[in-house]
Amino acid sequence: MASGHGSSTAPHTGAGGRDGIYCKERDASSPPRQHPGRSLPDVCPKEPTAGQPTRTHGPSVVSEHGRWTVYSSKVNLPAALNDPRLAKRESDFFTKSWGLDFADTEVMPSFYLPNISREDFGPYLVFFSMCQWIFISLTRSLSHALFLEKSRAELEQVPKIFMRPEFALEDSATFNAVLPWSHFNSAGGCKSSRDMASSRLLQEKLSHYLDVVEVSIARQISLRSEAFFHAMSSQHELQDRLRSTQGAVAVLRGRTATMERVMCRGPLSLLRTALERGNCARLYDKLKLMAAVHQTQPTVQLLLATSEFVGALELIATTKEVLQQELQGIHSFRHLGSQLCELEKLIDKMMVEDFSMYTRSDLNRSLREEPHVLEKERLESLVFGLLRQRKLDFLDIYNEEMIQAAKGIVTQCVVDSVVNIPDIDTDVVTKLADQMRLMTFLQWFDLLQSVFSSFLLFLQRVKATLSVIRNVVLEALDSNQKSRLLAEQTTAPAACHASPPPHQSHPGEAELAYLTHEGLFISDALSDAQRAHGGPQEKSSGLGPRPQHGGAVEPEGKKLHSWNDQLQTSLASLLLEGCNVMSGEDMMPSELELGRVANNIQELLYAASDLSHDRCVKVLMARAKDGSLERLSPGEFVGLSQAVEAFARSTEDLCCRRSVSLRGALQSQANRFVHRFHEERKTKLSLLLDNERWKQAEVPVEFQHLVDSIADGRIALPERKPPGNAEERKPGDFLLVDGQKYAVVGTVLLLIRIFLEYCQCINDIPSITTDLLSRLADLLKHFNSRSCQLVLGAGALQVVGLKTITTKNLALASRCLQLVVHYIPLIRTHFETKLQPKQYSVLRHFDHITKDYNDHIAEISAKLVAIMDSLFEKVLSKYEVKAPMPSACFRHVCKQVSKMHEAISELLPEQQTQTLFWRINGSFKMHLKRQLARLGVVNDGGPQHGLVMVDVAFYTENLLSLRTLENMDLSMVEIWEHKR
Repeated sequence: MASGHGSSTAPHTGAGGRDGIYCKERDASSPPRQHPGRSLPDVCPKEPTAGQPTRTHGPSVVSEHGRWTVYSSKVNLPAALNDPRLAKRESDFFTKSWGLDFADTEVMPSFYLPNISREDFGPYLVFFSMCQWIFISLTRSLSHALFLEKSRAELEQVPKIFMRPEFALEDSATFNAVLPWSHFNSAGGCKSSRDMASSRLLQEKLSHYLDVVEVSIARQISLRSEAFFHAMSSQHELQDRLRSTQGAVAVLRGRTATMERVMCRGPLSLLRTALERGNCARLYDKLKLMAAVHQTQPTVQLLLATSEFVGALELIATTKEVLQQELQGIHSFRHLGSQLCELEKLIDKMMVEDFSMYTRSDLNRSLREEPHVLEKERLESLVFGLLRQRKLDFLDIYNEEMIQAAKGIVTQCVVDSVVNIPDIDTDVVTKLADQMRLMTFLQWFDLLQSVFSSFLLFLQRVKATLSVIRNVVLEALDSNQKSRLLAEQTTAPAACHASPPPHQSHPGEAELAYLTHEGLFISDALSDAQRAHGGPQEKSSGLGPRPQHGGAVEPEGKKLHSWNDQLQTSLASLLLEGCNVMSGEDMMPSELELGRVANNIQELLYAASDLSHDRCVKVLMARAKDGSLERLSPGEFVGLSQAVEAFARSTEDLCCRRSVSLRGALQSQANRFVHRFHEERKTKLSLLLDNERWKQAEVPVEFQHLVDSIADGRIALPERKPPGNAEERKPGDFLLVDGQKYAVVGTVLLLIRIFLEYCQCINDIPSITTDLLSRLADLLKHFNSRSCQLVLGAGALQVVGLKTITTKNLALASRCLQLVVHYIPLIRTHFETKLQPKQYSVLRHFDHITKDYNDHIAEISAKLVAIMDSLFEKVLSKYEVKAPMPSACFRHVCKQVSKMHEAISELLPEQQTQTLFWRINGSFKMHLKRQLARLGVVNDGGPQHGLVMVDVAFYTENLLSLRTLENMDLSMVEIWEHKR
């Protein structure tokens, strides 16, 4: 390689040279030279001009023409290395440089350098390849972003109005916005230079916008040029394939036409002929169907003439369905559908009227007849027809007729009873209620019994009729359920993709039947396939003759019935496959509606029971309006109550319904009866107490029997015994109750009978138990309070005129109260058996009464002790210890004690007498002790002590000599003060 190092001169060093850099010397006298700023050398240096010196530091081809520098080289390195003498250029650098004589020789490896392989440069290459990939990606992204930014900036120069989708120069506003002529239109219509300039400016601007858009489009096309050329190449390939496909289709069509001509035209002509024959057969069947439909109206008229409503409705329904599905559009039958609808409405009205007439005649016929169903077959037919027409309100008609019949029963019973009573003039007394009030109780009670028996027969008849109706409804419900189950069984195999049953065929079997048919005509095979497929469906659709509920009819009716069946059968047999004629079961109400009708039938029976009770309440209240039922005797009211309860139980057993209206009315009357019953006995008891002189009364034998019956456990009034001899019916002095003697007054004997009447009343009328219990409690409280006022309160002194209330009166009152207390638990137990467990709380009244009576008895005992206490205080306060002994004071005390014992010992039992005198003795000892302490007498054994002991001994001897007091403990130690 040539170089200029050999010919170059050495650099001169001087004052101005630094670091081997050549610098020219300058004169000392010359001014300092200003160094202008250096500029980069031009790529194409300009030639120097005259008169302008060239000032460069590098070599110049102009100023240094005779000097060779590196700039003088005109041949590049590759050109220098190429050897034109060689026929074939070698690729070896050394051969190119040093000739063909150069041979590769193996260079001995250096012992100081390691062996370097390509793997040693692996990490370096990986690292820098990653850096290079990142650099390239960033460069592309940056260039793409710059390109997008540049494109966006260029497009932003174009106004937005050109980019709008609705841009159209036909729009005046858009045209004026793009070409604003107002800026360069001169007045007067002559153009000026300014207008010309504006026009040119506008044209240039629009041209600029066009260039920008075209450049952008061209840029976008250039970016997608590869995809465009790929699409063009694919288009050519697609055209080639389409041409080949077209040729294949043409060949195939030719072959298909040949096959059609050779193989298909003959069989297809056979099929076409078979289809034509089938169409003719269907046309013939259609004509027969039209003939059958034409006979519908006359047949319906004949059926209605014999009241065959169900058969007529079945025929109408079948005909209407045939008209809708098979004969639709037939001009001659265009009015038949509306005529059948009007005829069906007429049948509905006829059935409702017929049912109303049947119900009226059945309910209003004589009750003396047996309670059988009148014309059962007619009723079944009517009910089935009404159900089929969904006339589910026919039970309302029966209910209305039932109400009218119930009113007629009461009226007929009153009329029949009044006819036998000559005292009632029906011309004067026209109202039934007034006629009933004029009857005696026995006459009215017989009327009530007649009403009860009539209503029982009425309910039996209603129940029998409703049972027939219910059976028809249940039969229809059962038929619906069976149809639903059959439909589910039929559709289940198809839903599970199972094989169809033998009687079912696939839709294509009819069309393929000719392949296996061996007969003469293919149409016969099609007809056979259709019949095999339509038979079971025809059976399940219910189009066949339904068994009628008409029962036995006349021969003419049988003929009409057979005619109707034949007509329906012909209509059904003429229906082709796929004709879904609505069956009788489909026209019936749903299972839910039929279930509701069955429930309404049961409710109607309940309503009949309630209606019977309500009408009987009218009879009862008509009698009770003047208060005559309140004035009944207990026996009469008990008989009325028993009759009402028997009727209520009978209706409950018959209708399974507990009606409450009659029982409620009886309860209301019972409450009034109880009020009067109680007031009468309370008034009677008050009168007896006000006239009671509180002396011991004799006890009649019937009262002793009454008490004995209570002791036997039967708390009720005994039956009156026939009078016997006088000795057996001699009254006694005491009432013997459970072995005890009770000295009583007459009022208490009647009180015992009164509360037994209360007990007997609840036996006969258990519904008034709670009311009578409260009334009896009030009666017992009244006896207790009134006797307390008369005896303890000394009210008998003013009411009866007694001079004083003696101890005998007090003891007798106490004993009477004890007798009542003895019977209160028995009365409580008897009432408890008649009460419900939730009513036991009312029994607490007896506990309160028992407490009040015991308190009263205790007050009487305290009063007896108080009488003697006041006597002891008065007498012993005058006691003096002096002879003679026994003293007069002690003699008086003993006399009064003996009198009191004589008065009460026969009245009170022994135990009570001992308890009472023990308390009296305690009172005596207290007053004696107080008097001895006041006198200063002590038990020192002195004379006064001895005198006191004599009196005390006299007192104790007299007290112990009294009957029932012999064993009484009379310790008198307590009379002495204890010495401290």
